[in-house]
Amino acid sequence: MHDDKQKYMQRALSLAAVALGKTSPNPVVGAVIVKDDEIVGEGYHQKAGTPHAEVHALRQAGEKANGATIYVSLEPCSHFGSTPPCADALIKAGIKKAVIATLDPNPLVAGNGLRKLLAAGIEVESGVLEKEAQKLNEAFFKYIKTSRPLTAIKTAMTLDGKIASSSGDSRWITSEESREYVHHLRGIHDAIMVGIGTVLKDDPMLNVRLAGSDYNDPVRIIIDSYLETPLYSRIVTSSSQQRSIIFCAHDADQARQNRLEQAGCEVRRINSVNGLLALEEVLDILGSMKICSLLVEGGGNINGALLEQGLVDKVYWFIAPKIIGGKDALTPVEGQGFDFIRDARELDFMEITRFDRDLLITGYLRK
Repeated sequence: MHDDKQKYMQRALSLAAVALGKTSPNPVVGAVIVKDDEIVGEGYHQKAGTPHAEVHALRQAGEKANGATIYVSLEPCSHFGSTPPCADALIKAGIKKAVIATLDPNPLVAGNGLRKLLAAGIEVESGVLEKEAQKLNEAFFKYIKTSRPLTAIKTAMTLDGKIASSSGDSRWITSEESREYVHHLRGIHDAIMVGIGTVLKDDPMLNVRLAGSDYNDPVRIIIDSYLETPLYSRIVTSSSQQRSIIFCAHDADQARQNRLEQAGCEVRRINSVNGLLALEEVLDILGSMKICSLLVEGGGNINGALLEQGLVDKVYWFIAPKIIGGKDALTPVEGQGFDFIRDARELDFMEITRFDRDLLITGYLRK
């Protein structure tokens, strides 16, 4: 029976994962209804403001939901939001038992859904594949608890730790397979951030380019103290199709701001010290915009600043089996750095994946 619980819950998690990048600021949720050892209904939350996973599963199950067990990857909601409470729908449908992977950290729910089901006489079990469910919704959990987005650095370097040669050439360090996965990462994050140096050097588009993909393009965040972003850059010329927010210092040129805004960009002035913008303030503002996840694809300066200030939650670190050499070749982390090895930032919960000949190290910054 234990194996069956895990099997059905894994199915619910797999359904939830289909909507990664599409439900923010809501979590991804999957639900499976089982009766007499047969799946009679299943569904997942597809987009914020639309019916939740449990509703889709109940609709598919119909009358078979009466007396059945539901497996759901996140605690059913107990409050009226954009949609009615899912807990009430389960009670009305006659669900006999609810198996929940993890409780919802949202204070509006936070155990209330579970208690509502128990009060209605429904048997409730929680904690089945809990860690897997929390990881699936790690951005939502971080956002709810801190009002800031989960911040992840993505970088690609050679075996000797270079992101470009001394001439500035960086195309391409990693394989096509690795670069394709990066577009998947862009698709599952709400926003993507780079510094002005990357804009000036690469003129990036920062969108999702995957054949057959239905991902939304992430909001583009540019750290540009003095509004040097060129009006002819691809970021600016496509800003009417893909939201672009440029953060600058309070003393940046007003005429430049006016031109960028007329072209379709949003400009936000924030605090700075010696021309360096307050990145904590950037994250607070993004959180206030309900941006729950942020992928940083900048260079060594912005990576270094984020790491030194303890603002990074996760890294996607590609390593290509190439050696460039050169003392002037760029590295993925610059800035002040740490004077002593004991102060170095360390990773936990690492995973290593291979893409063609490249390695990807995924891990979380030790807190």
